[in-house]
Amino acid sequence: MKARNKKKNASKRWVARVTTDSTHPQKGLFTRSAATIANSLASKKVSPKGPSSGMRMLNYFINRAGKSLTAERRRVLEHAKALLSKKIKTNKIRDSANKTNRGRKSHATA
Repeated sequence: MKARNKKKNASKRWVARVTTDSTHPQKGLFTRSAATIANSLASKKVSPKGPSSGMRMLNYFINRAGKSLTAERRRVLEHAKALLSKKIKTNKIRDSANKTNRGRKSHATA
């Protein structure tokens, strides 16, 4: 029965086996304020593929920390997720508007 418990615990820690290197947050980033975390993860320097990549990194960090996160820290990280989500939504709306306006000529008069 002990072997079964070990297998169950190992499967719960899937995040410990992930070894990707797609984003490059600075050391200690996740110990800062929610606004700092969101702004940093939205930057191209940290997340070359855009803010959605930063959101995945933040979720990964939260999952990796698991139960060891304090309630206060989890609250800050969840707030950072909300801020980052707003940035992603704003970018999608802006990108959508830019795509719509690309083929149109401006009718501004001088």
